[in-house]
Amino acid sequence: MRTASAILLTFISGGLLAQAQPIPFGSALDADRQILESQQLAKDLLSAPNPQRRAKGDQHRTYNFPAAKKAMPYRLYVPAAWDGQSRLPLIVMLHGAGSDENRYMDMNNKQIMRLAERHGYIVVSPLGYSPLGAYGTPLRLPAVFGQTETAARQRAAVTPEAEHTLELSEKDVINVLEIVLNEYPVDRSSVFLAGHSMGAGGTWYLGAKYSKYWRAIAPMSGPFVDRANYPWEHLGSIPVMMSEGTLATPSLQGSHAMRDWMFQQNFIFEYYEVKADHGGMVPLVLPAVFDFFDRYREK
Repeated sequence: MRTASAILLTFISGGLLAQAQPIPFGSALDADRQILESQQLAKDLLSAPNPQRRAKGDQHRTYNFPAAKKAMPYRLYVPAAWDGQSRLPLIVMLHGAGSDENRYMDMNNKQIMRLAERHGYIVVSPLGYSPLGAYGTPLRLPAVFGQTETAARQRAAVTPEAEHTLELSEKDVINVLEIVLNEYPVDRSSVFLAGHSMGAGGTWYLGAKYSKYWRAIAPMSGPFVDRANYPWEHLGSIPVMMSEGTLATPSLQGSHAMRDWMFQQNFIFEYYEVKADHGGMVPLVLPAVFDFFDRYREK
């Protein structure tokens, strides 16, 4: 892998580190191999007694992450109205830079949980190994869509230490996803991915790399995609709802450029914009995200 977050790109432990060679898209982890590894991890974890197994409601969970050599937290919500048997749709929610698995779950008086209960979704929020893990992609501000040279510099600046962090971040998301898929009767045809800011970059990245999982994706205020190096063919059959705040500079310009280009390319694509800044747009957009996913879930 050759990726890193904007902060981890250059400085680790206060010093400038040697640069690694750039790569076109993201980490060098093989998606199929990672899925198999995460599936085995989930099966091993579920073979042990667990008093939380198939619990409902708001849950603070941890699991043993061997590659990181520590327990890793994740936040899980399962509708209280679930009958314990019916298959449920699932949303994986990726947080922004500097946040954690709890930030977006607790935001706006636990809005996402209230929406999950109303619409009947499981929602899981992984940490992504680190608050700055970036889920396997190096692209962060100002490397928005259309800023090809900036994206190339960020990729070229990746260090081996940052590379390792980004790999762990990507692994953590797939581990948590497989843990939930193996524990609960998830409707595998209704698995969705969403994220805000750095999490939007992760949504674009993991949305394409692990496209076999997703029925639809919803990146919010984070157009961190390098047009020339992104595997667009992986999104051919995956509906995308992209959203932005009109006061969310400097991502707004990149979002507009990406919106126009994606409409021209005839993707299954929707764009939703609200009058808010980068952080304030999230509670305004989340109801529309659930409505968007509802249009594509199996019922």
